[in-house]
Amino acid sequence: MKFIISVVALLMFYQPIASAQAVTTETLATGLGVPWGMAIMPDNTLLITQRDGQLSQLDLKSGSLTSITGLPAIKVSGQGGLFDIALSPDYANSQWIYFSYSKDISGQAATTLARAKLAGNTLIEWQDLLITQSRSDTNYHFGGRITFDNHNHIFLSVGERGFRPNAQDLSNHAGSILRLNLDGTVPADNPFVNDKNALPEIWSYGHRNPQGLFFNKITQQLWEAEHGPRGGDEINLIEAGKNYGWPIISYGIEYYTPRPVGEGTEKEGMEQPIKVYIPSIATSSLIQYMGNAFTGWHDNLLVGALKLQHLNRIVLDEHNQASSETRLLRNVEGRIRNIIESPEGYLYISTDDGRILKISPALAGSE
Repeated sequence: MKFIISVVALLMFYQPIASAQAVTTETLATGLGVPWGMAIMPDNTLLITQRDGQLSQLDLKSGSLTSITGLPAIKVSGQGGLFDIALSPDYANSQWIYFSYSKDISGQAATTLARAKLAGNTLIEWQDLLITQSRSDTNYHFGGRITFDNHNHIFLSVGERGFRPNAQDLSNHAGSILRLNLDGTVPADNPFVNDKNALPEIWSYGHRNPQGLFFNKITQQLWEAEHGPRGGDEINLIEAGKNYGWPIISYGIEYYTPRPVGEGTEKEGMEQPIKVYIPSIATSSLIQYMGNAFTGWHDNLLVGALKLQHLNRIVLDEHNQASSETRLLRNVEGRIRNIIESPEGYLYISTDDGRILKISPALAGSE
């Protein structure tokens, strides 16, 4: 049995890298600091969060940028700041826009979920829905990605804040994926609502620093990407109540020694990733492509890479395991921070050097 598991692990490392489909890359904006999250508005504008605590609106036709006011105080330090943004599933009626950010709590930072409405160029009715129990003096591993299912729930990723035991401790939110109702209350069917030793918002745990989160509303599946240490970046298919192992199991090694992290790569009661990156690529945003603009991409996972500066297109087999990978956009030469899909099936990409890029299929003869 151990031999079979070892072979599976090796296959996760040595999956073939397929040839890339030609794409067209258009620069829409520059100079935006670290654009962390993006949301397409009904009026064909793009709301863009910047980690340094700014919010901008980009007109996708004219290219003009407008600053949006009304943000709360944000603790900007290290990896902390203003994180993700997403329109509520019922935005047409409610007008709610959801945010995640780093909030100052007595000098410490806590990943926080909030919402507000946009009136002209100003945010109004700001509400902190959940100040997570993840406060720490550290300025890294915040998580901060958000996504929605189609049953009026919102998911929020929270990093373990650099303190590894947090990820296995259900009495705090750090190192977890959380699930809430749209108003910030706890769903009655969350896996730990009746466990007095666990926080009821927790959906899954054992995560290091989840930077990618995407819910497929057709398959009802929640996908997640997280950073490993030296090696061991993971893509996971998240299920309610499951333990994803960090720091007890990992495919990474310590920063200060070649010694593996934890007890090994597998343990009973802990989930295996569907893909592991060794060496680390520094995974960022994650989506499952739902459009048809790019031939053959439907249902593929698209994952940004910060360290290796490319976009990964991952083909899944019938068992939701990664069968092949294409590494795209190497010519962008930037740390890819965020990726979203437009209604037309095009992609919008943000890079840590402040660019917003539009990715579309290459025209015939343009390769």
